[in-house]
Amino acid sequence: MPDRTDHGNPGNSHTPGNPGNLPPETRSFVGRRAELARLHAALDPAVGPARLVSVVGVGGVGKTRLALRAAAEVQGAYPNGVWLAELSLLHTAGLVDLAVMETLRLADQSTRPVIDVITEWAHGKRLLIVLDSCEHLLADCARLAAALLSRLPGLRVLVTSRERLALPGEEVLHLEPLPVDGRPGDPAHSGAGDAVALFAERAAAAGRPLRDDDSAARATAVAVCRRLDGIPLALELAAARLTDLTLDQLHTRLGERLPSPLDLLTSDTGERPPRHQTLRTAIGWSHELCAPLERLLWARLSVFSGGFCLEAVRQVCAGGPLPLEWIAGLLDRLVAQSIVLPDPVISARYRMLDTVREYGADWLHALGEERAVRRRHRDYYARLAREGCAEWNTGRQVAWCERVLTEHANLRTAVDCALAEPDGAPATAVETAGHVGFLWRHCGYLREAQHCLDQALAAESPPGPGRTLALWSRGAVAILQGDQEAAANWAVRCADAAREQGSPVAQVAAAYLRGGHLALTGRQAEAIDVLDAAPQLPVQDDGFGAAQLQARLALSLAHVLRGEFERGREVADEVRTASRKQDEYWCGAFADYLIAQADLARGDLRAAVSGARTSIAGHALLHNTVGAAMSLDLLAAAVVTAGDAHRAARLLGIGTRLWELTGRAQMDSPDLIATRRTCELRVRERLGDDAYTTGYRAGLAMSYDEGIAYAAISQ
Repeated sequence: MPDRTDHGNPGNSHTPGNPGNLPPETRSFVGRRAELARLHAALDPAVGPARLVSVVGVGGVGKTRLALRAAAEVQGAYPNGVWLAELSLLHTAGLVDLAVMETLRLADQSTRPVIDVITEWAHGKRLLIVLDSCEHLLADCARLAAALLSRLPGLRVLVTSRERLALPGEEVLHLEPLPVDGRPGDPAHSGAGDAVALFAERAAAAGRPLRDDDSAARATAVAVCRRLDGIPLALELAAARLTDLTLDQLHTRLGERLPSPLDLLTSDTGERPPRHQTLRTAIGWSHELCAPLERLLWARLSVFSGGFCLEAVRQVCAGGPLPLEWIAGLLDRLVAQSIVLPDPVISARYRMLDTVREYGADWLHALGEERAVRRRHRDYYARLAREGCAEWNTGRQVAWCERVLTEHANLRTAVDCALAEPDGAPATAVETAGHVGFLWRHCGYLREAQHCLDQALAAESPPGPGRTLALWSRGAVAILQGDQEAAANWAVRCADAAREQGSPVAQVAAAYLRGGHLALTGRQAEAIDVLDAAPQLPVQDDGFGAAQLQARLALSLAHVLRGEFERGREVADEVRTASRKQDEYWCGAFADYLIAQADLARGDLRAAVSGARTSIAGHALLHNTVGAAMSLDLLAAAVVTAGDAHRAARLLGIGTRLWELTGRAQMDSPDLIATRRTCELRVRERLGDDAYTTGYRAGLAMSYDEGIAYAAISQ
């Protein structure tokens, strides 16, 4: 199944040999020299003793920017990566562990506790995990940090939050706003302080540079910075207004009293610290300077999670006084005012800072539109998932995989909304979870697929294709997780639903669950009986079409594992032909793997090596860690048989690294485990223990990208 390993993933900016997922900086970093030096020292294992460091401060004070700059500076001290977990995207408790596992690109397929999965993978490694925006999930973050730090001596954790975690040994850096005035005795900070320097730089970017010889303008800039308490986000937003206002006009507007709606919004949330009030007020001034329709779009944009594209904004945010044809222009205006930010990695995609989004959400609630807009968001992403399933078994498959990775947070929010409908809409919830769960199952979010499908299927819902697909997806998840008892139960439920629906194609899909379960538990003859009995129908373009091909793959696998290589190759070749006709890759890469297995068994080493490498390339295209790992095991066996034991040892090490990411070596299949062990013994016998260990460790040390590239090299 695909995962989000350190290759081809949207938002991942690290370079080969420097693992992690820190995003690129898109704006200059101003000031904070003392704080940065302190944080750098705290995070450097050679200098600082603290293993848990928290950067604490009010919203908008620059906690994340400082943390990411410091983390980037110490990357070299963490050979296993610096990993950023953005927790502001989580809206419910209980998902922090899962978010960190996904951040680490672990494609775990088991049902083990997530904390155990992370611990097993990170054992003996040196890495830094950044937990960003913890304030709304403090208890979960504290529990996870305490558990990981107690088990992993090579781990350090950096936290950003409005509150500390309150754990023993926690080193806390209380981040204050930028100083407006220079510090006496410090030549670098004499005169105006960092707040003014930041404001001046952003003002220049807005086309209003402050001249050194304009003392009046400098004085006004200082007054603006004092008015905004030196809070970086407030300064950024104010400077962005200089595209429309002069500096004097901005200063004047900042002194005006805001209208009652803002007062209502700030008063109904209880007492706030003065600087939080200052930030809210600064955002409010920026809000007040927006045109009415810009404010409305700002409020409606708050329903998105993680980011959004223009088409999504058009579909979710248009309506009423906000015409569809005006959306693009209004969005450009919000970008010009720094309310909306361009995505630093993905072109034509946008995002909002947490505090700005929170403010918009308050206004959306005050406008009485929250439920309606959230439903439009749910419907848009439910429709997107439905389209992805409809086109999954086509040449659009790779594009849909990338889209699912990019839109993961929004899809999660849509599923949560569908499951939380107060009036009870089980059909909608099951259909949404069925489509999203199918895509997640194929694109690496296996545990979240299990979670949402279990919730949706817990309630009674009417029969139909959506419910049958949900049952199939849940059973397919169980097979990949190695939960064979659950897989058998879901197979029965899916078969019943397919018969009730009266769909022959759905019945073939249900046969995959039963036959695949039998094949992976070593009952090959029974699997062949079940899968052979399934009719061969014209292959569809949708999710059930993919299930049709997977049923034939399971039949081929059962024959191969039983030693019936010619029959297994014949069936796999049928799948490969159908896959090429559909122009899909997911099943085609597995077909290449099975054909190569048969070629190896009959002694055609050139074909076996070529087929295994083709399979690896296909799996890599969809980030399919399990498929790539299976094919690496096969390639190692073919290579050692061809006489190159040194290369085989390295390939086995690469394969082990990939299997570690899945949490289940060889999918816990007794046949696959035995085959792998046989290969290892042959390589060790050819090389001797020392040479084998050297080559194996060299492969194990490779990154995913390096390992895939090495496997692709012709011998």
